[in-house]
Amino acid sequence: MDFQNILKLASDFAEEHQFATYGLKIITALFTLWIGWKLVNIICKGLRRWFEKAEYDEALETFIYSLVSLALKIVLIVTCAGIAGIPTSSFVAILGAAGLAVGLALSGTLQNFAGGVLILILKPFKVGDFIEAQGHSGKVKSIQVFNTVINTGDNKRIILPNGPVATGSIINYSAESKRRVDFTFGIGYDDDIDHAKSILMSLIEADSRIDKDPESFVAVHALADSSVNIIVRVWADASDYWGIYFDMNENVKKTFDKEGISFPYPQTDVHLHKTN
Repeated sequence: MDFQNILKLASDFAEEHQFATYGLKIITALFTLWIGWKLVNIICKGLRRWFEKAEYDEALETFIYSLVSLALKIVLIVTCAGIAGIPTSSFVAILGAAGLAVGLALSGTLQNFAGGVLILILKPFKVGDFIEAQGHSGKVKSIQVFNTVINTGDNKRIILPNGPVATGSIINYSAESKRRVDFTFGIGYDDDIDHAKSILMSLIEADSRIDKDPESFVAVHALADSSVNIIVRVWADASDYWGIYFDMNENVKKTFDKEGISFPYPQTDVHLHKTN
């Protein structure tokens, strides 16, 4: 056997050995991916059961579950790529470059994602609260990763991007258990102010939904162009707000009519001067 044949045999053996090693790496990587994928699903299911037992907010549960599942799967794929012999540094660099490109293209979406994180952490409102945000008001139906879904009083669904919601003004009508109900009633200048105030106080005392403490407030608010405006402020449970509001307006109108107290219409006096 000459020297050239020896080199050829050595080269063939090295190629066969390298192929076998590479094939073993691929098989190991695929087996790791299969086992790891099952473990990720088990971990996520356990996390979801833990959230259900701990009775966390539903929106926070869904958000964290999705985020943990995605992060674990990305780590698993990168790990399996390294086992298969793919340089992970290049793989991570490619992912980083792709992430940057997507981030620049979807900057608004990332802003909404960050807004969703802030809402879930700071909790300015929760599912079921009645809020006003971005010029819309309604009951919060769900808090998603990128959007907050609310239903209006007439059951229209409005989807609000989380970015502007998180950075804008929010009015949460459900945050406090008590609310103040304000009224303004105008009576004529010829009517008896004390009598009108007495009627209003009697109507307040007759409504068991109105709290005694803090004390209700009734006073002359303004001497307007056509009426003397009396302001009424009462406190009640937030759930009774609209019931008290509608009932009080109706009861005041009926009682004032019986007692001869007028509701003046806006009017303007026009004086004509005759000139020669």
